[in-house]
Amino acid sequence: MSMTRAATSISPLRGSEQTWPKVLAGYRLPHRGRSLFELMVTLVPFVALWALAAMAVHHGFWWGMAPTIPAAGFLLRLFMIQHDCGHGSFFAHRKADDWTGRLIGVLTLTPYDYWRRAHAAHHASAGNLDERGVGDITTLTVTEYRSLSRLRRLAYRLYRNPIVMFGIGPIWLFLFKQRLPFGMMRSGMESWVSTMMTNLAILVLVLGLVWLVGFGSFLLVELAVVELAGSAGIWLFYVQHQFEETHWSQKPQWQFQDAALQGSSYYELPLVLRWLTANIGIHHVHHLSSRVPCYRLPEVLRDYPELRGIGHITILESFRCVKLVLWDGKRQRLISFREAGAMPS
Repeated sequence: MSMTRAATSISPLRGSEQTWPKVLAGYRLPHRGRSLFELMVTLVPFVALWALAAMAVHHGFWWGMAPTIPAAGFLLRLFMIQHDCGHGSFFAHRKADDWTGRLIGVLTLTPYDYWRRAHAAHHASAGNLDERGVGDITTLTVTEYRSLSRLRRLAYRLYRNPIVMFGIGPIWLFLFKQRLPFGMMRSGMESWVSTMMTNLAILVLVLGLVWLVGFGSFLLVELAVVELAGSAGIWLFYVQHQFEETHWSQKPQWQFQDAALQGSSYYELPLVLRWLTANIGIHHVHHLSSRVPCYRLPEVLRDYPELRGIGHITILESFRCVKLVLWDGKRQRLISFREAGAMPS
């Protein structure tokens, strides 16, 4: 048992408003050498695999598309490192985190400062029914859905369709939507500068790669990597908040730490996937303290094993989350379109 735990007796669900931050503060300090190592063992393989795939396809070897699969895994991990930088937890040094995040954003096609602001809004309001819509997956209540016109109901159904969300969604989000600061058009220059400078850097990189391997080879490899990595990323974000035991509420009932523990999942993954996703499956702990570096999240579960049982879902269980599309305020849970249709109006 760790010294921290021996000194502190807590309940993970109630009465912990003052205790949890103190407990998790001991895990917030990153090991900067470890952070640099994590960055290099992710960036170097990604570049090597992408280059191998592009050169192979350029020379007519169609087996060259095979490396796009692991390349997508490393790109996903780069996004998770960018995510830690956005929280100021990767190096715990503002300039180092911000510039690392901005440079990674050119590879992940994600404007860092714009995304960081939207993601901060998500953390501040996760599980809050009164503050949905920024940095999250749009989720309607049963009442809101029923009040829509037929056309808007159809649009919502299409949006929540797995083929659209996890298939078309990544291409729309990473190639098109993030080229402009949607949702923050009038919130100052930072989001615009972040987006436009990232776009410019992406354009320079794309032109260089097209010159090296040709337009066709570049397009095939890049689209495959972005689609695979983007689908996995959206899936992770989805199941971390859209699961059967999640909980949403309105103010004044909504409380930050209850929302973090009860509204975010612990998505237990096999070791390889855990590494590729930078432990983001330990999402309830991440929401409790976003300044804990990704590689230190397992330490929290090791020292506080009771957290393993909160919001726990396995890969098999996660597949059932896809049907959960509407919040039922009466039953206080997410339900499917079929369940909503069977309810009295």
